[in-house]
Amino acid sequence: MSEPVILLERDDNHVATVTLNRPEVNNAYDRNVIESVAGGLAALAQDSDLRALVLRGNGRHFQAGVDLKFQSELAAMSAVENEAVSQLLTELMRDLNAFPVPTIALVHGACIGGGTGFAASCDVVIASEDAFFAVAEVKWGAHASPIFPQLIAAMGVRNLRRYAVTAERFDARRAQEIGFVHEVCPTGGLDDALAPVIEGILHSGPAAVRRSKQLALEMSGLAIDDELVAAMAHEHATTRRSAEAQEGFKSFVEKRAAYWHPQKT
Repeated sequence: MSEPVILLERDDNHVATVTLNRPEVNNAYDRNVIESVAGGLAALAQDSDLRALVLRGNGRHFQAGVDLKFQSELAAMSAVENEAVSQLLTELMRDLNAFPVPTIALVHGACIGGGTGFAASCDVVIASEDAFFAVAEVKWGAHASPIFPQLIAAMGVRNLRRYAVTAERFDARRAQEIGFVHEVCPTGGLDDALAPVIEGILHSGPAAVRRSKQLALEMSGLAIDDELVAAMAHEHATTRRSAEAQEGFKSFVEKRAAYWHPQKT
């Protein structure tokens, strides 16, 4: 029997932990992961006693973006099927962003592509010193439209305009400098760094905490409606099916330079 792709726990203080559980592929997402996380969030959101949600990854890395096998499957899907997958992913990130209680991402190792979306959709991000980040989709001729609203909120337009077009990696300290990460802790110290954050939440009025988060999203214009979700999903799916994206992914799998790379002289 295969391992579940996410692990879900709740402690006596009504704090839930969702752990991405595909360490063999660095917690890369496929449709099963998208649907499992979405289902877990939907169930947890109905718990009126829930106080906080922690998101983390099992193994060496937090989350390394899309699963390569799944990406190959997507390339063979129809336009309608592709858009349905992008819709699921965009809705997941929207729902995590709007989750009714505070969410805390604990990031270690790689946080790449969709991983940055998982982190940016959380209210608090704590990263260990070994963490590194990249909005890397453009390297493969694609883009990260399903998570652009969250990335803009987390790092600001100015920084996103750099990192979304260069696909540069940046470390935990740089992530903290640009506002993406709230706190950097020693490698292996995520649980210790998490403790005071949870303590602060648990010592605050539950209804006031929920309402404060909701108001922050509404008043900042960061609440994402269905129309924007549909537009982002369509844009994402259309680009993923483009000749450029097909070439980008193929070149990555074949471990060669894509045709747009400068020619060596």
